[in-house]
Amino acid sequence: MLTARFTAPAVPKTLVHRPELLRRLTAGVRGPLTLINGPAGSGKTVLTAHWAAAGGRAPRAPLWLTVEPDDAPGVFWAYVLEALHRGGVELPAAVGRPTRAEGVTQSFLVRLAAGLAESAQPVVLVLDQFDTAQPPAMTEGLDFVLRHAAGGLRIVLTSRTDSLLPLHRYRAAGEIAEIRHADLRFTHADAEALLGEHRLDISQAGIRLLMRRTEGWAAGVRLCALAMQRSPDPEAFVRQFAADRTTIADYLLREVLDAQPPDTQDLLLRVSVTDRVHPDLADALTGRDDAARTLAGLARDNAFLEQVDASAWYRLHPLFAEVLRAHLRQRHPGLEQQLHGRAARWLAGTGRLTEAVVQGAAAGDWPFAAGQLVDDLAIGRLFTGLEAEQLNRAFAPLPAEAPGAAPALVGAAARLVVQDLPGYEDAAWRADSRLNPGSGAAARFSRSFLGVLAGRATGDPAATERAAADAERVLGELPPQRVAAHPELRALLLAALGAVRLGAGRPDAAENALTAAVEACAGPGTDPGTQYPLYDALGSLALAELMRGRLRQAAEHARASLAVAEQAALPPERRSGAGHLVLAGVAVEHDDLPAARSHLDLATAIAAAGPRPDAVAAVLAAVIGARIAAYEGDGEAALAVLTRLRPAATATAAATPAPVSAWAVDELAVAESAAHLARGDAAAALRVLDAAPCGRPEHLLARARALLAAGRTGPAARELAGLPAAEGLAAPARLAACLLRARLAAAEGDTEEARRRQAEAADLARPEGLRLPPLAESGPRARRALREAPRPPARRGRPSDGPPPVMAPPVVESPVVESLSARETEVLRQAARMLSTEEIAAELYVSANTVKTHLKSIYRKLGVTRRSDAVHRAQDLGLL
Repeated sequence: MLTARFTAPAVPKTLVHRPELLRRLTAGVRGPLTLINGPAGSGKTVLTAHWAAAGGRAPRAPLWLTVEPDDAPGVFWAYVLEALHRGGVELPAAVGRPTRAEGVTQSFLVRLAAGLAESAQPVVLVLDQFDTAQPPAMTEGLDFVLRHAAGGLRIVLTSRTDSLLPLHRYRAAGEIAEIRHADLRFTHADAEALLGEHRLDISQAGIRLLMRRTEGWAAGVRLCALAMQRSPDPEAFVRQFAADRTTIADYLLREVLDAQPPDTQDLLLRVSVTDRVHPDLADALTGRDDAARTLAGLARDNAFLEQVDASAWYRLHPLFAEVLRAHLRQRHPGLEQQLHGRAARWLAGTGRLTEAVVQGAAAGDWPFAAGQLVDDLAIGRLFTGLEAEQLNRAFAPLPAEAPGAAPALVGAAARLVVQDLPGYEDAAWRADSRLNPGSGAAARFSRSFLGVLAGRATGDPAATERAAADAERVLGELPPQRVAAHPELRALLLAALGAVRLGAGRPDAAENALTAAVEACAGPGTDPGTQYPLYDALGSLALAELMRGRLRQAAEHARASLAVAEQAALPPERRSGAGHLVLAGVAVEHDDLPAARSHLDLATAIAAAGPRPDAVAAVLAAVIGARIAAYEGDGEAALAVLTRLRPAATATAAATPAPVSAWAVDELAVAESAAHLARGDAAAALRVLDAAPCGRPEHLLARARALLAAGRTGPAARELAGLPAAEGLAAPARLAACLLRARLAAAEGDTEEARRRQAEAADLARPEGLRLPPLAESGPRARRALREAPRPPARRGRPSDGPPPVMAPPVVESPVVESLSARETEVLRQAARMLSTEEIAAELYVSANTVKTHLKSIYRKLGVTRRSDAVHRAQDLGLL
């Protein structure tokens, strides 16, 4: 008898405590059979030894027996009896011992079962590595004794394969506890604990990467931890380690591959070239017809191959696959590329496009791989969808000299994905030189499709419109069912077209294309390929509505865009920040500067991590930032924001991808003029506007405002007279015009007209909840005239057509250093009603933190430190 077989292995010093599995083991031995099943290195024996070392939490400590592969039935039972004897289990002498190594008699099994049934306490016996020796006679005998011991015997089996015991009977009777491979996999917390035991300080991202590489395989995590201890940079090791050059390779080759017969080894090596394998695909790779049986057996035996979701497909553990591929290259040089080619054609024949393309690229068969993508109209999948990253990674090694138009088109697309415009131009030139009138419609469409996306990147409206018209024409030549299978194509085309029109300052035309893009994404079912263009189109649509002053629609589209990004879990590099940018612009119009600042900061952070922003987003971000600074009274900060995006520099600045449009130039000029007015420099405001003459209503309004601030009422009146009819103006522009006319009337001494215009402004502001611009924008003369004009009577109630306007504070001469903003006045008005901070927040539809921010500003401006003092001070000054 070998004494070592009766001793549980020592528990490692760097042990990961797994209380839930230990609890399940303790609960399991209350029944007759506990099965711990998993592949090599999954931690079966370590877990069981840890549990046994603690006494198994049972009246009698569990007994241990390691089963050897060459144990014959008689030898096995002799060892079982010796284990019972060493554990202090007293059996009747009549039980006896096996007389033959090859087997035992039924009489012996009956006597043993009867003796165990009479035991005062149940015996718990661990049979470690039971799968290494399972002749039918042994498992049948064990089943007989276990069922007839009347609860006197409890068995714990650890195995790599399912035992030949009739497990279905035990399951039906509820007499088995099972701990399987999925239970044994390390969790993130387990891996973190193990690395801590090895005194390794690895980041959370590094641990997640380690878990992704090992898929929680306990031995893999432990071997990596040991290797990291020897590495000068453990964090870098996680990112760079190659399984085939570590002890992991030796472990897997010896414990898993070498344990298989030669034909099975050959199959494993050949199928390792694919991420997942079907029996028919495996037969195509091996040239045999036994894959179905072999794959099922490997999965059943936990040979690092598992069935995918109860389908006919299987997948190898990624580390095992990596080791197998390296071994394949060593054992059969040159075969790997051939196998990729075979797999590509089999997958293409079964309609699995993405897998076929990836395999074709791995084989270096670029005409086949690119041709599949182009001919199937799937080139849009390089830009959107779940396979985008995988496809772009597959085509990363695509050489420029690869023959044919399809590789050139795909190469151009790959360059466009990473916004490498010079690289795109080179590849597009090669594609053009290889295309001809006889080229297929799919290839010609792909070229036009890329032209639209490139036009957006370069900001060329004319080229974009031409390419879009070409793409639409060629689409009509293609089979409708093939076009319908790729809804992302129209969505991407229309979203790009709308964005380009928006950049050209044509929000009305942009809305048509963007609305159609959103509709293209709303077909039956949810296609992952349309999630990004839907997000993109909604963000651009929100920007268009903001440009037109339709704040409600802008906010709705912005929130919808953000919701799509969250639902689709778009990575940071695919997000533009347009949604938060629009919400910042809306918050400015509503005089909620804390919210505006918060959204603008979010938009800036997202844009920094994502692709280069479109010109519209870049310009609006600068304009909104400047407006916030100006409304906070910091004209210098407002100018500093705009200086970074002056029209003269915009054409080459990294902040925008292309030369700016006339709209952008004027938008920046208007914003800069407002910043100068905030500094009290009306002359500078006029110089900025006169340097970039424009007929936009916003430009005329800005000139009128600057002229009024300079005291030039006549020219200001002429500018206002040149505005389009009210129906042709956006709501903010109509409101601004009305206020300027009120200021003009006040400056000319027509107090009745000034009062009427102020009341009209309140009505105009109400539907969109617009902010009435502060007097800082008007200049000293207009401010003085308005102070002398009678205020319009307060309106009672709330009309049905929208929320009340955000009114400017009452204009009074007082020792207040700085005027209260409209929202601060409203907060103070609610505070006077003795409402709590939370109640004020609910009343004004803002957060409690926003209310607190406003209160702090009110205290500073009124020179008080308490809410009650602020109310009394405001009442004394006539602010309430």
